[in-house]
Formats: sequence, C-alpha cells, structure tokens
Amino acid sequence: MTPHDPQARRLPAAPGRRSLLRPKTVTVIGAGIAGLSAATILAERGAKVTIVESGPRLGGRVSAWPVADDRTMSRGFHAFFRQYYNLRDLFSRTDPDLDRLRPIPDYPLIRRGGPTDSFASIPRTPPFNLLGFVLTSPTFPLRGLAHVDLGTALELIDVDFPDSFCRYDGESAAAFLDRLRFPDQARHLALEIFARSFFADPNDFSAGELVAMFHTYFAGSAEGLLFDVPDDDYDTALWAPLGRYLDGLGVRIETSTEARAITRSPHGWSVDTTAGTIDSDTLVLAADPASTRRLITTIEEHDDSTAAHGTGREAPGDRQELHDWFTRVAAQRNSPPFAVLRLWLAEAVAPDRPAFLGTSGFALLDNISVLERFEASAARWAEEHAGSVVELHAYALADSVDEDALAERLLADLHEVYPETRHAEIVHRELLIESDCGLTDTRAWADRPGVTTPLPGLVLAGDHIRCELPVALMERAATTGYLAANELLGTWRVAGTPIWSPPTRGLLRRGPLGRLRRTKKGTH
Repeated sequence: MTPHDPQARRLPAAPGRRSLLRPKTVTVIGAGIAGLSAATILAERGAKVTIVESGPRLGGRVSAWPVADDRTMSRGFHAFFRQYYNLRDLFSRTDPDLDRLRPIPDYPLIRRGGPTDSFASIPRTPPFNLLGFVLTSPTFPLRGLAHVDLGTALELIDVDFPDSFCRYDGESAAAFLDRLRFPDQARHLALEIFARSFFADPNDFSAGELVAMFHTYFAGSAEGLLFDVPDDDYDTALWAPLGRYLDGLGVRIETSTEARAITRSPHGWSVDTTAGTIDSDTLVLAADPASTRRLITTIEEHDDSTAAHGTGREAPGDRQELHDWFTRVAAQRNSPPFAVLRLWLAEAVAPDRPAFLGTSGFALLDNISVLERFEASAARWAEEHAGSVVELHAYALADSVDEDALAERLLADLHEVYPETRHAEIVHRELLIESDCGLTDTRAWADRPGVTTPLPGLVLAGDHIRCELPVALMERAATTGYLAANELLGTWRVAGTPIWSPPTRGLLRRGPLGRLRRTKKGTH
C-alpha cells in the first residue's frame, strides 16, 4: 500500500528468485497477525506452510467469536492507524481497496473533570500538526508550557531509529514525563494515548517506546492520529477472507492444536502438538509472549540434554551465545491484566456519542466504544432492539481481580461519562479479563529477542519482538511477520517482500535541519 506520508521509508527485500525452485516446508506457530503475515509471504513464494494455532480461530489477540443470540465478542477495540502500512498490505490480499476499513472521524480524549481534546481538525503534516494541536488543545495552556523542559521536549523530534530506542534504556515513560514537565493534564493525555495503550503501567513502560510512538503517531508522521476500523467483527471482515486466501495457496491450518514442545531435528525442526508431530525445514514462532517463552524453554532443555551426552552441534563459544539468548528470552515479562466489558443495552446512547472515546482520570475506565457506529453485526442488534452495544476497557489491572467489583466499577465510570446509560437495562453482558500481552519494559532494548535467532531455521515474530523500525502493536506484529518470512526466504535466495515504515528520523534530523546538523558534525 502506498503511504500518504512522503517521508515514509521503504525497505526493499533482498534480491533473489521470485519463488522456490525446490519445495521447502515451514511450520508457523500462532495464527495471530504475526503468524498470518509470515505465512502469507512464505506461501506466496511457494513454501509449503502449516499453521498451528492453539485457539479455535484465526486472528490471535485480534480475533472475534460468536456468542448467544447472534452476537459476537472480541478482546476489545483496536484502532487501525493509517501508519500501519504492512498490516494494510496484508489486508489488501482480500480487500484491494481496503473497503472493509471504515474511517473514524475523530479520536476524542476526555480527562475526568477536565476538557476534551480532539484530533479531527488539526493539520496532518509535521510540524504543523504539533503546532496546531498545541495552539488549539485545552490540555496545553500557554502558561503551563512555560514550565516544559525544552531540552527534553526537543528529544521528541530529535530521534533516529533504532538508535533512539537504546537512548532510553533503564528509563520509564513516567520518568521521562517527569523530566519533560508537561502540564498535568497534558501528561495524562500522553500516558493515556501511548503508555496505557500497551496495557502497561507507565512506571514499567519503556520511555524509548513512548518517544517512538509519539514520533510515529504524531510528531514524525504525516498520517495523523486518526484511524480506521473494520466494518464488521474481526472474523467476518478480516480473518475469514484471509483464511480462504491462504487455503487457496495450499496452507494447512491446524486450529485448536497446541504446540507442546519444539526440538531441532537432523533436517530442521520438529513440533510436538496435541494432534501429533509436525516436521519441517524451518519454523516461525509467532505465539503469544508466554507461549513463546515456554516453547523456547523446550528447545533449551532438549539442546542441554544432547550437549550433555556429547551430541551438541555447537562449539563452546556458540553454546555460550545460545545460553545467553535463552536467558534473555526467559527474562521477558507479560503486561498486567486488562479487562473488556461489552454491554448490550436496551436503550441507545445519545446520538452524538463518538464511536471511540479515550478517558483519563477514572478509577478503571480507559476508553469507551459504541460498536453500532461502525460494526455491522452490532448495528443490526442495536436496530432490532432500539439499543446500543457499548464496550469498556480497563488496562494495567492488579494481578488479583474481583470480576464483579471490576464490572461494577466500570459501569459506574460509564454512567459518569454517559449519564443516559445509568438506567438502561443491560440485556446481555460479556466480561473478558486477560493477561497475555508482552511488556515493553525499561530493560535494555538490545536485550529483547529479535526476529533472527542463533538457531538456524528458527525466526520469531509478534508485537513483543524487537523491531528496529518505529512500529508497535498490530503493525509490529505484521512487520515482524514479514521480516521473519524475508529472513527465511533470503536463506533460500528467494526475494521477500518490501517493508514500509513511518519515517525513522525526527524533524531535527531530516530535511534542511538534518543536512545542516550532519554538515556541522562532519566538521568536528
């Protein structure tokens, strides 16, 4: 997909043949965005791909499933930003013009007891978007801006990725905002947009990721902060069509099949699953973070066993490198739990309520979605019952959660934000609490596992995998999936797929300012 931003960066794939000359087999563990992205590129180049998915359907953490009375449930609202170039490229296989993505006209954010911010009318091109937002936002009073630390503020537009990720090793998002000295309301705005969108407590979330996302979604990209959403539930709009496409390419999809262990075999890789053993030349591990760590442990256990009996294939130095890699992988953590409460109400919310509202300063509530504004199945239910389908999110919960108390607290927050819901009958209610997202914490960026591994034929993919480009969430999943496929294809001398990225340099490092800076640097 061609980006709107002229500064977007295209990374061409390594040259090679258009397809495989001899059959190669690949097992992909995980049918989320990362696994499906890798499987698509590999199958299009002629690889024989088997996807192993522990759940009953495609989509991973962006899946949707039916519940009683012709309703659907999911893990919650996802914003498909215009900067998600590689994810959109994946969708174009079954929807060339992306007609199934519907634009959301605004992304309002409200602070409890405070003002509401909007992104609809500000310019899209940096630096005019930043200037326009600061001048029009009630969250950025001019008297408050006088206290902002200028040096820290300039860091937001003085980025150069991937080096800028390492610049903030050991620093949290909260600590960065402390030294930035944003006005209090603006600080909460930054945290709600970025840190909590990663399901993380700001004190645990990486400052490097915060800065990267500020760059990607705002200060460094001309795509803006607005986004699209699918016009129906995720399975209907996205994954069922892609599943049919992959089936047409000969991809074998094994759902409701759990990968229990991975071992290296003489000819490649062997995956022990609940349905049997799958052998393949190569392996893409694109499972959720905890499953990825668990499965890599099974490789380590097997490799330690063979090495102890004198059959290990690595030299002592290689074994130390491998041991260090296993240690770094095992050190990764998951984010705290999050909750999704979906309500089918017998009365409609006010007609001026937005499709999506970000909230800040409430006991639990982080955002509200009104699904009939964009999702066809929810719209049908709302029309038939003269009601609304409303979804509430709460991020970074305590590890021990009382479900009834959590639901009641979320409802109280909803009633405060949308008072017309206070007396609306709840016809149906679905509560989901999960804790399976990766945590991008303050440890060294280089210590996070990347796409490539020390084990030949094994690559990793997922939104918890290190990527040198300023991408995150669903787009990091798609990008690392593409990169994983390209890595394997490169070993077979087959051309992969180009990768698109938002600009990797900030405003101070590109254009005339960047050239002047580089010229001055060269004179020293």
